[in-house]
Amino acid sequence: MRILDKIFIKDLSVRGLIGIDGWERTTPQEILINVVLFMDLAKAGHTDHIEDTLSYSQVALKITRLAETAQRLTVEALAADIAEICLAESGVARVKVRVEKPGAVRFARSAGVEIVRSHHISGRTPD
Repeated sequence: MRILDKIFIKDLSVRGLIGIDGWERTTPQEILINVVLFMDLAKAGHTDHIEDTLSYSQVALKITRLAETAQRLTVEALAADIAEICLAESGVARVKVRVEKPGAVRFARSAGVEIVRSHHISGRTPD
């Protein structure tokens, strides 16, 4: 069994067009994104070289650019797009993506989705 370590980006706040209501198609709103990237970090831990790991800031920048420009109707579609970006990174075997819309549901802090995608198994995989 191959052990996978985790790199995470927590509470990345971006603004973009997302939703189905008329105002949501014209007014950017806050989107909260969390990702966990599963990969082998043993080499990076041994060598202490940035080339042997993933640039968190570059991944966050790619996710931010996507979320700000995608104009998706659903958080499900945006989460799937984000998962594709993450899986395209070298060494990433699996990703967990959580996309939330703060204030989307009355009396709730936020509402959203969490998906897990992998190179080996399409669809939901166990945590």
